Amino acid sequence: MTISNATQINRRAFLASSTGLTFSLAMGGSMLMSQSAQAADPAIKLNAWITIGTDNTVTMMVPTAEMGQGTTTALPMILAEELDADWSKVKAEFAPPNPKVYGNPHYLLNGGQATLASVAVAGYFTPLRVLGAQARQVLVDAVAAKWNVPASELTTDKGQVIHAKSNQRISYGEIAKFATVPAELPKLSANDLKKPDQFKLIGRADLGRTDVKSKTNGTAQFGIDVTVPDMVYATILEAPMEGAKAENINTEEAMAIPGVTRVIPLPFGVAVIGNSVQATRLARNVLKQKVTWNTTGAIAANFDSDKAKKDYENQGQNAMAKTMDAYKRGDALTSLVNATQTIEATYWTEHCYHAQLEPMNCIARIGADGQSAEIWTGTQFAFLGTVAASGILKTTPDKIKVNQQLLGGGFGRRISPDIIAQTVVLANVTKQTVKLLLTREDDMAAARPRPMTHHVLRAGLDESGNLIGWRHRMVAENVDAIASPPRFQATGGRDYIGWNGLDLPHYDIPNTLAEGVREIRGMRVHAFRGIGAGHNKFAIECFVDEVAHAKKMDPLAMRLQLTKNDARANAVLREVAKMADWKRKRPGRALGLAFSDYHGSVSAGVVEVSLNRNNGKIKVHNMWLAVDPGIAIQPTNVVAQMEGAAVFGLSVALLEELTIRNGAPVQSNFNDYPVLRMSDMPEIHTKIVASNAAPTGMGEIGVLPVAPAISNAVFQLTGKRLRALPMSPERVKKALA
Repeated sequence: MTISNATQINRRAFLASSTGLTFSLAMGGSMLMSQSAQAADPAIKLNAWITIGTDNTVTMMVPTAEMGQGTTTALPMILAEELDADWSKVKAEFAPPNPKVYGNPHYLLNGGQATLASVAVAGYFTPLRVLGAQARQVLVDAVAAKWNVPASELTTDKGQVIHAKSNQRISYGEIAKFATVPAELPKLSANDLKKPDQFKLIGRADLGRTDVKSKTNGTAQFGIDVTVPDMVYATILEAPMEGAKAENINTEEAMAIPGVTRVIPLPFGVAVIGNSVQATRLARNVLKQKVTWNTTGAIAANFDSDKAKKDYENQGQNAMAKTMDAYKRGDALTSLVNATQTIEATYWTEHCYHAQLEPMNCIARIGADGQSAEIWTGTQFAFLGTVAASGILKTTPDKIKVNQQLLGGGFGRRISPDIIAQTVVLANVTKQTVKLLLTREDDMAAARPRPMTHHVLRAGLDESGNLIGWRHRMVAENVDAIASPPRFQATGGRDYIGWNGLDLPHYDIPNTLAEGVREIRGMRVHAFRGIGAGHNKFAIECFVDEVAHAKKMDPLAMRLQLTKNDARANAVLREVAKMADWKRKRPGRALGLAFSDYHGSVSAGVVEVSLNRNNGKIKVHNMWLAVDPGIAIQPTNVVAQMEGAAVFGLSVALLEELTIRNGAPVQSNFNDYPVLRMSDMPEIHTKIVASNAAPTGMGEIGVLPVAPAISNAVFQLTGKRLRALPMSPERVKKALA
């Protein structure tokens, strides 16, 4: 997102007290309204963003969740940079869910407040810097008035205002004792902010994430750790699919277990209430032995992921299939008809489970009035949780208090408010404070998986071998239809999440068409780390290699040619090739390459693989990653996010598959849904390619190049193409046969 230099932060308010200064502004709503619209809407609430205490502590309200991506460090650092705060005195607290105040102005969220799509830093970067600069100016003006000196003679550094001429200095905490915040903060824009070469905090490799210490010494509190007075425990035998209803519930056997107080049939399963985790788990297991599920009203009941592949294939080839253009440039259809040579290939990806370490959990307490609630959970979308809870209680979202906790893995799973809704229902029914904990088995039964996808790609070459046409058809269930129905309807059925990455903004191909075919199978498909780009880039980057092979061209040279007019993309490709020593042969091993882009970040990856032909197991020995994240707020965290995402991508590429039969997941736990083991970890070598582009997100782009690079490396090693994920030993052996 580009924010105009003329952007003004409007609708400011203040709150001054004896304990410090609090600066407030409405970012989400006001950034998106015209000034006249804002003047006509006096109802917008202003909540504090930053407080400067008389003890020199600077506290920032962080509007996002912290799930290991580092925003509780990065966002305060952005603000502290322009404030010239003493970093050792900066603290972060989670902001309440209030999009009108804390909304992200990034175009993907459009003022919404959520943690997704790696857009926190990109969206809040300029607004937080402006606020920091405004707060700094207020402090300077207060000191100028007190000391009777021109403000222009004052400077700031590490939480102090300095007057060099008189050799005086005063801390921000001391200023907070006498300063007041004007009703109208200084009018500043992006032009008034520091230039990158003036940064004192941003870009420093020696400043680590502030959440690491608590996570390593055990003091960090995740949702699953929380206890509150007088709470009871609950678990749910989850319905295997949307619309399934429990029958033959052996309530008496479950209730006979000591500590179990209630068994409650619900539309989404059967809940057990008790005074201990152990009691509820035992009762859940007893229930599972006899309960049956009426799937008459479930769309997914007839869905079998293996049997459905034939239907997906037909849709991929059917000229009469109902398609919708996802991205279009030029006239791909005509260019393919006129091409001298055409290349075609098909690709598959399976459903994937988020496999977050912390199973879903939540605590809910209903107020005595029955119209309010307090919630403790780790969520990526707290405001959506308040909407769900208020709907259940027939009240308004402002009556729902969410105590945000650290997330033990999100990856898109904790966007959905289902765990909050379920807990509020149970608390409302029992009139008790309820802590709901899902077992891993029920977490998988309630999975919101990445969709199964089928891809048909065609490319056309002219008589000179130039790539002149590209067509990509993707067949899948539409994620937006389930995860974001309002956007799905507003866009006429477009699937932003599932189609992400289908465009080719960095490749110089004159005629391209990406189109989607919607399947309706009743699966609860949802956003997954890397969203649509995770499966789409696999197909695209494997196919680029196939086109290069048809052209008898080196895959690196092919991509360098395609990106010759895109400096950032070209640079990461050159850098990763240099890192991996691309031309050097490795006996018994081979290299594969892939390029990726995601919401403004660009990256390239090279993997070095070997293959055990007897058991079909691929071994990745080395992985080289080059990334341009724009301005790197925290370089060490950029590397950590890139590598963490690459490990996630490696697990998905080689192992992870959620099979669906009769509408329900076959796998139930990590015994039959394996994830990457430490023994399968490669050496990872990462480099940041510096650029002055605006900062972009880092939580997901590392997933994208891994799978296609592995597939491309296996082809170099064996001459056989792996066109389906995961590249399991069984699939490898089949390809080699």
